[in-house]
Amino acid sequence: MTAPVSRPGVTGQLTLEWGHTPSHAEEDFIVGEGNDLAYRHIVHFPDWPSPPWMLIEGPASSGKSHLARIWAERAGAALAAPEALEDLSRAGGTAPLVIEDLDRTGYAEAALFHLLNQSMRDRRPLLLTAREPVANWAFETDDLKSRARLAAHFPIATSDDIQLSQMFVKLFGDRQVTVDPRIIAYLVARMERSPQEAVAMAELMDEMALARGTAITRAIAAEALALRQAARDSAQMVLDLEDVEGHSDDE
Repeated sequence: MTAPVSRPGVTGQLTLEWGHTPSHAEEDFIVGEGNDLAYRHIVHFPDWPSPPWMLIEGPASSGKSHLARIWAERAGAALAAPEALEDLSRAGGTAPLVIEDLDRTGYAEAALFHLLNQSMRDRRPLLLTAREPVANWAFETDDLKSRARLAAHFPIATSDDIQLSQMFVKLFGDRQVTVDPRIIAYLVARMERSPQEAVAMAELMDEMALARGTAITRAIAAEALALRQAARDSAQMVLDLEDVEGHSDDE
């Protein structure tokens, strides 16, 4: 069992969090309009074109890692750590690999390039994930980006009310919390529409309910929406102020 972690509640009261592990099981993956093509491509493995690479692109919390774990389970793939790429390319072989967060984890450019070349030569299946399009990756070698563009490319997103609602059900389920579907519908109709915001809202409401010793209610949902909006307004004010100060410095 996960050891409890003490944390301050929203009201300042100290609460205990027993921790939660998001499920990456295939049966818990929510298939919707925004990720259907990516999921279908994974299901059709090993019948992939050459080179046998797949690139999943999407924002934080959009389900990239969940899809990667589904494929890893189906393909018997290992997760390639950044420091292992050079050794993997030298060792060769055709064992499938998952390489996550290519655009922000600090992979050595030469090692990644060598591994892509080895994979192309030996037809080693790779599943790659990133938040940004290939053109925005912070690599200097155009040849590396050209290689990455050979992957079957699948942008994913949370695109509709049903999928966003199902995402809330999973997020709360991962925390072993049951929430009235009417509260989820209330949230989906009023929140900023992104998977990152759904994750933030679920975490905030869980913290609020724990601090108060209650279930997640509509009142908690309304307060969480207001708190998140206030945080966005505050962040925007800071950006506007920095913009004004920047213009003043230029004059």
